[in-house]
Amino acid sequence: MKSKKDEIFEQTEIQEESVTTTVAEVTEDEELSIEEATDRTISPTRMVLKRFFRSKLSMAGLIILLVLFLFSFLFPLFKFLPFVWGEQEQDDSNPVVETRVNPIEVEGEDGTIHTVYVVEYFYRTNYKAPSATHWLGTDDKGFDVFSRLMYGGRISLTVGFVVVILETIIGIILGGIAGYFGGWVDNLIMRIVDIFNCVPNFPILMIIGVSLEAQEIDGSAKLYIMMAMLTLFGWAGTARLVRGQILSLREQEFMLSAEASGLPVSHKIIKHLVPNVMPQLIVSMTLGLGSVILTEATLGYLGIGISPVYATWGNMINSATNQTVLNLYPNLWIAPGVCIVLAVLAFNFIGDGLRDAFDPKSRR
Repeated sequence: MKSKKDEIFEQTEIQEESVTTTVAEVTEDEELSIEEATDRTISPTRMVLKRFFRSKLSMAGLIILLVLFLFSFLFPLFKFLPFVWGEQEQDDSNPVVETRVNPIEVEGEDGTIHTVYVVEYFYRTNYKAPSATHWLGTDDKGFDVFSRLMYGGRISLTVGFVVVILETIIGIILGGIAGYFGGWVDNLIMRIVDIFNCVPNFPILMIIGVSLEAQEIDGSAKLYIMMAMLTLFGWAGTARLVRGQILSLREQEFMLSAEASGLPVSHKIIKHLVPNVMPQLIVSMTLGLGSVILTEATLGYLGIGISPVYATWGNMINSATNQTVLNLYPNLWIAPGVCIVLAVLAFNFIGDGLRDAFDPKSRR
């Protein structure tokens, strides 16, 4: 039998536990209400940034991209460092004497095996192994590979950004007009898009590259022409994407309200329709950046891109077409290949993060 004192003590403990539980629930509810109130008052820009910086892949891509930009645009300014050379600065002092021998096993008359070394070639070359003054060695012209990797990043990244921005502007304008007005305007623009989608882009770019070389057009002029051609063949996909999204958005309630308000067409497209297409556009742009960099690298690898005098990651990999370089000098082509892979991965990671951050249906 429990005493009266024990019963009173148990009742007191039960009341204390219920009070603690109630306080915990109230505190949790207050925290949720504060968080919800904060989310209601936070600006859309801050909400997008909050979602973006929570993604580990997005942060990894952003860090990789910042490192590549600093490496390509800032590091070449430190020319006082002994391992930073000019883009076309040659180090042809003390050429390396290369001797290549091929060991061959020969069986003697008594059946024993002898190893004979046959000299295959003997020449003087500017290839140098990695050292304190040349971190990645030098190529056949005496150019510092590490320094040209920086200058090559400038061209490759600049080409990617300029082409994608121009593609997006043209795609937004033509796709927005086609999706909003419809009718014969839509039919006309979409038939033009179909024509560009049917054109084999890469063979055309190869033909243009060979034609420019035949006419001895090189340097910055060839770079601008190649960027214009990449833009010309790349805007059609963006226009189709924008047009499809606007066709579904123009019948929404907010667009009917804009119609009733008497807003001009340009205001309705730019202020109401385009922002709602931004998540899809951002994904398209980031994937396009990687695609443009890969296209430029492929053209450079085939030797029909920018002249090798001007460093790009693509024409640096072109050195791997030489069997001797491929086997004996991996430092000439592995580094630019790694830079291309890192750049494409970084753009894809950032694009995925921005897509989730701009998505209004995404949770906090």
